[in-house]
Amino acid sequence: MDKMQKYRFVCTLSFGDIYGQIIIWLIVIFISLASALALWSSTRQIYALATVGLILVLSLPFLLFAFVTTLFNHIEVAAMDTADTTETVGGSLPYQKAAEVTS
Repeated sequence: MDKMQKYRFVCTLSFGDIYGQIIIWLIVIFISLASALALWSSTRQIYALATVGLILVLSLPFLLFAFVTTLFNHIEVAAMDTADTTETVGGSLPYQKAAEVTS
């Protein structure tokens, strides 16, 4: 029976990749708040709150879809040779102390 192939998963996502999406969603939020303030009066308060809620509920799935697809587009899967290791460069992760071996 053949040995299973090793795979290396690498996420190359950086903040710059989602920065534009965050800015656009903040603009949508501010526009919804501006429309709520425009509708706010003594008789239409419920319409103002419903407008903000509706815009948030309708825009959130699009935001999540954009984040998830951006994340999936930045995940790399590469096959490794059986002799390769999955050790990180430098031998250990930051803030990780090496285990001491006492004999």
